[in-house]
Amino acid sequence: MASLKDLRNRIASVKATQKITRAMQMVAASKLRRAQAAAEAARPYATRMGAVLANLATTVAGRADAPQLLAGTGADNTHLLIVCTAERGLCGAFNSSISRLARDHALKLAGEGKEVKLLCVGRKGFEALRRQFGRQIVEAIELRVTQVSFTDANGVADKVLAMFDAGEFDVATLFYAEFKSVISQIPTARQLIPAEIAGEGREAGGGAVYEHEPDEESILADLLPRNVSVQIFRALLENAASEMGAKMTAMDNATRNAGDMIDALTLNYNRTRQAQITKELIEIISGAEAL
Repeated sequence: MASLKDLRNRIASVKATQKITRAMQMVAASKLRRAQAAAEAARPYATRMGAVLANLATTVAGRADAPQLLAGTGADNTHLLIVCTAERGLCGAFNSSISRLARDHALKLAGEGKEVKLLCVGRKGFEALRRQFGRQIVEAIELRVTQVSFTDANGVADKVLAMFDAGEFDVATLFYAEFKSVISQIPTARQLIPAEIAGEGREAGGGAVYEHEPDEESILADLLPRNVSVQIFRALLENAASEMGAKMTAMDNATRNAGDMIDALTLNYNRTRQAQITKELIEIISGAEAL
């Protein structure tokens, strides 16, 4: 049985931990509002860019001079998985769910005889995947910033485009968590290269005929690389909001669990103290009766 001093120290330790988790919950809640607003503001822009690309793609589809970012290399032997996670933990299953989705996709591709390469954006994804796919990880990028900017996404996109131009992969897929609510973040896989835009053009265009100046090839040559940066930026913003939501939920659960543990330890402390007092009283009475 633990002594009273040990129980007092344990209660004080849990109370200190509870203060930390409550403070982290409040910080995550304050950051969540800004991160959620940024993620929701980026969605219409990314959606409209996909619609514009879809309208342009319908005019160049099937051509021999179609951009490779749109048509692909004509093969799917080598796949690049861009896994976006957080730099820190203490956010529940946020990082592990993204890593699990990427791991399952990589194992499925490997089972089909495909070559798999991974580009990890975020330290936690790299730590989760390096044991099983250490040799396939081509680079691990750490985003040591308090707020994600388009410059960070553009740097990642430049690396991906440079690898594609060098012929290092045929298909690129982006993994991230789409923010739905504080308690719901959905792990998502989105194909970046070749661009997946089927079906968007009909919805956005409505059957209208467009004239483009300059020509479609020139516009696509500028928009397709920019679309890679935009989609990666959107994924990073969605991740930032999802991370804060998951952290807020995890810290709230930790605070509640700490409260339950404090109550249990306090009850145990009071019972132990009462038992010790009773034992001392019995010893005093027994000694008095012996005299």
